[in-house]
Amino acid sequence: MQTPSPDVFPGAERRPLALVTGASSGIGYQLARRAAEHGYDLLIGADESLAQAEAELRAMGARVFAVREDFATRDGVDALLAACEDRPIDVLFANAGHGLGHGFLDQEFHDVQHVINTNVTGTLYLVQRVGRAMRERGQGRILITGSIAGFQPGAFQAVYNGTKAFIDSFAMALRNELKDTGVTVTCLMPGVTDTHFFARADMLDTRVGQQSDKADPAEVAREGFDALMKGESGVIAGWRNKMQVALSRVMPSPALAEQHRRIAEPGSAHASS
Repeated sequence: MQTPSPDVFPGAERRPLALVTGASSGIGYQLARRAAEHGYDLLIGADESLAQAEAELRAMGARVFAVREDFATRDGVDALLAACEDRPIDVLFANAGHGLGHGFLDQEFHDVQHVINTNVTGTLYLVQRVGRAMRERGQGRILITGSIAGFQPGAFQAVYNGTKAFIDSFAMALRNELKDTGVTVTCLMPGVTDTHFFARADMLDTRVGQQSDKADPAEVAREGFDALMKGESGVIAGWRNKMQVALSRVMPSPALAEQHRRIAEPGSAHASS
């Protein structure tokens, strides 16, 4: 377990603290940048190296402490929270998540379980630990990164889409439970975004993995951060994604699954249109 050095979060000049998971790159890193620009100290976490992200965020003038842990485990989440040294978390960006390509029956169950534990179990444990403290203080903001994938039966990405359906629903339910407590919950629902997601999910040979017009993670983070600060319930990032979700609400589920198959099936990047 890592412990912050005494000068990381000095007690004298107390600034608000933002905790960001999945902050090594992509949307999480960009959320951390937005928080740094708005005067937050940062506690950032990921299950891969954070050295570059930490250096760049420090160069912006932020006080930063980084924890590299696996947030699929309760021990990993506990190690992250221990780094706060009981300092109140003003904003939580619960952004850590993993994808998993290929057909469900072809996946190793260890990988399936890791996606579920990262996207759902670890996220819920973190949100509950931080949310309880926020409710006790009567103030706080929580942003949970869901996905428009939660509106679609994800053929060849079934486990990931299922976890995001859970997260999208959970975030809205938790927001209602925390009504009138001073704690807000916002769900950020991006679509296909230009991050390491598809490489880590082994989906580079798919049509969606090779899609050339993926969203800019900085723009996705901007929309999410702005919605959080306004206390909004959620935001679907990008007008095309808003249209896609609208279609998902009226199309039959079998048609949605077939549509998803065309973009996520292994080898679809080289298939004829």
